[in-house]
Amino acid sequence: MENLFKKFRKKPIVIEAFQYTQEIADLFAGKNHEQEERVITFLNDCAKILTLEGEMKADINDWIIKGVQGELYPCKPEIFEQTYEEE
Repeated sequence: MENLFKKFRKKPIVIEAFQYTQEIADLFAGKNHEQEERVITFLNDCAKILTLEGEMKADINDWIIKGVQGELYPCKPEIFEQTYEEE
């Protein structure tokens, strides 16, 4: 099985993202934001995001990332910190 695996490096791409904080939750509570047919519904304690894979939830302190094709999706802070660095 080991012979099946090859090593790959993630392509260096620049993304756009924002951290979903309590201040943002309070500011946008009950509002929808549309981004190229993707919708974020801001609730009091989370944001629901219509992604390419279906609806996903972003909790407070999660990051919301705009992907290379304009798609939106949530990312846990630990994963975000391991994967991305600010330009």
